[in-house]
Amino acid sequence: MNEARAVTIIMVEDDEGHARLIEKNIRRAGVNNEIIPFTNGTEALTYLFGADGSGEASAGRHLLILLDLNLPDMTGVDILEKVKSNVHTKRSPVVVLTTTDDTREIQRCYDLGANVYITKPVNYEGFANAIRQLGLFFSVMQVPETA
Repeated sequence: MNEARAVTIIMVEDDEGHARLIEKNIRRAGVNNEIIPFTNGTEALTYLFGADGSGEASAGRHLLILLDLNLPDMTGVDILEKVKSNVHTKRSPVVVLTTTDDTREIQRCYDLGANVYITKPVNYEGFANAIRQLGLFFSVMQVPETA
C-alpha cells in the first residue's frame, strides 16, 4: 500500500485498558497504521467532521473507525449514524467493538452501515483473541479507490 493511501485507524474507546489492549493486538498482528484514539464521541466527531460539522475535514482521508457503543457523552450508534449519513465519511469502514450483545442493537448497527460488529468478551483472553483476529483482518484489508 503506498503512503498516500495509508489508512488511519480512528479508535473511539473510553476504557483505557481496552484501548491499550486493542492497540497492542493490532500492532502484534503487524498493522503499523497510525491509530488516533478518542475517549468520547464529541472529540471524535470534531475530528471526523471538522469545526463546521460538514465532514469536509475527512474528504480525501482514508479512515477505518473502531467504535465502542457505550461512551460517556453519547452513544456509538449516534456516531455510526452520523458517519454513514455524511457524504465525506460514509465509505469509511466502521468496526463496532462493544460489550453490548443485544441482537436488536447488533441489527440496528448493521442496518446503519456497520461493517463488522464484535462483542467484547468479558474475559481478557477472549477479548485479546477477538482483537488479534481484528488485527489480522486489518493486515489483509485493501481500501477501495474513491470514486
